[in-house]
Amino acid sequence: MRTAGSADLGSYLRRRRAMMAPPAGADGSRHSRRRVPGLRRQELAEISSISVEYYTRLEQGRAPRPSRDVLAALARAFGLTAVERDHLFRLAGELPPSPSAPSDAVRPGLARLMENLASTVPMTVHDGRLDVVAVNAAAGEMFGSVIGDGHYGRNIVHRAFTSPAFTEVLDDDGMDHLLRVAAAELRAALARYPDDPYLLGVLQDLTGRSPGFRERWGHGEVGVWRSAFKRIRHPDRGWLDVDTEMLHDPERDHWVMLYTVRAGPLDDECVARRASENPPGHVASDRRLVRPDQAPPVMRVWTAATSSATRRGRGRLSHREPPSSQLGVDRSASTDASAVGR
Repeated sequence: MRTAGSADLGSYLRRRRAMMAPPAGADGSRHSRRRVPGLRRQELAEISSISVEYYTRLEQGRAPRPSRDVLAALARAFGLTAVERDHLFRLAGELPPSPSAPSDAVRPGLARLMENLASTVPMTVHDGRLDVVAVNAAAGEMFGSVIGDGHYGRNIVHRAFTSPAFTEVLDDDGMDHLLRVAAAELRAALARYPDDPYLLGVLQDLTGRSPGFRERWGHGEVGVWRSAFKRIRHPDRGWLDVDTEMLHDPERDHWVMLYTVRAGPLDDECVARRASENPPGHVASDRRLVRPDQAPPVMRVWTAATSSATRRGRGRLSHREPPSSQLGVDRSASTDASAVGR
């Protein structure tokens, strides 16, 4: 018989029960003659719709490992936050439940960070459905407007296979890898949200209208690339070598992309110094040194409220009409070719 397996689970249940306020009496006052704080086991069991005998054994560590439905009921009865609920599941030996859908709001602290870096560090945020939810001004300056109209206008995967916009900012190699990654990440998104109508609609629409998507989808790749290198055509500065790093906010299922522009060709002194620091046989980093005269200029600020391309000023972060986002491609990364099939 599988048991809850840990006294920590029972201890956690007892602490949470002690933190709950007892029910009010007929006169509206709380019971004051209780010898211990919180709810009684019977009261908690009733709220959770489980038997008091089973709940008592859970607290004592003598019960079979609770089902996910029981754990979910206990989490609701205790009024747990998402983090506290996940902790309860792990104590019971279960994986925390996946979110039913990604959040449509960027974390306020992240929004402030994106705005503070709006003139120096390009940043984008897309959600677990691969929809762009936020872009700061530096990213808007780098990518231009690649977000389209229509139901899937914000979806990176849909735009990659149906719009020429990305071909204007990526080279041929970058486009090839983008399409590979887009199909693989759509498969990963469908694994997280298998019954999501929006993602199923993206899959159906692309399958019907894009031969390129059907070919990539048939490869059966699934994966997420965290680090990447790409060449991006800047509207003012021409081709740039860009490193990207993708960070995940699991609570909201948001993916934050940060873009770092590499410097131009190294001068002879830098090359000689790198050669002396890296003897034969040493695998050197491909990152280049930044010379002062090659530091990127302060980039113009983009805001969704700006209707004219010539309007300039202090930009604010937009959550409504961001110009673009881009999936990263790590050429050294491998994908799991075992399809999460649909």
